[in-house]
Amino acid sequence: MAKKALLIMDMLNDFIKRGAPLEVPKARGIIRNIRREREKARKAGIPVIYCCDRHEPRDREFEVWPPHAVRGTQGAEIIEELRPIKGEPVVAKKTYSAFYRTSLEKTLKGLGVKHLILTGVVTNICILYTAVDAYMRGYEITVPEDCVAGLKAGDSLFALRQIKGVLRPCKSLR
Repeated sequence: MAKKALLIMDMLNDFIKRGAPLEVPKARGIIRNIRREREKARKAGIPVIYCCDRHEPRDREFEVWPPHAVRGTQGAEIIEELRPIKGEPVVAKKTYSAFYRTSLEKTLKGLGVKHLILTGVVTNICILYTAVDAYMRGYEITVPEDCVAGLKAGDSLFALRQIKGVLRPCKSLR
């Protein structure tokens, strides 16, 4: 069996808190489920890695989305309910994929990881694009559906269908 890692994507104040710039209302409903998966991972010795937007104040992404997760702001902080413990890596990312110009792949290779469990937000953006990049790099992928949330239900369903149907032998669990 391939060594696994649990990735917790963008569970940041600017996505989760009421009234946040890129609030994903359904994300508050997945916190408990992600905590469940995180505790299972920790007990099984599976590494937990946080992948988090960290934008510069004039990031080009702000041409598409409202400013969010600006480096050094409270909005860029991981929500209190899911804060990492000492030793759990936090990978800063500047765009949709957690692999693009980040330390994620080096971290995964250093840990001998071959299978990623993706959780967090936003299903049709950062989860999907990270899943695609993981697939292209040869990783197995699992997405527990009760641990991801999208901006809109239809967008989330589309992304999960893509992950399950196109990125084979990926697994999408109910």
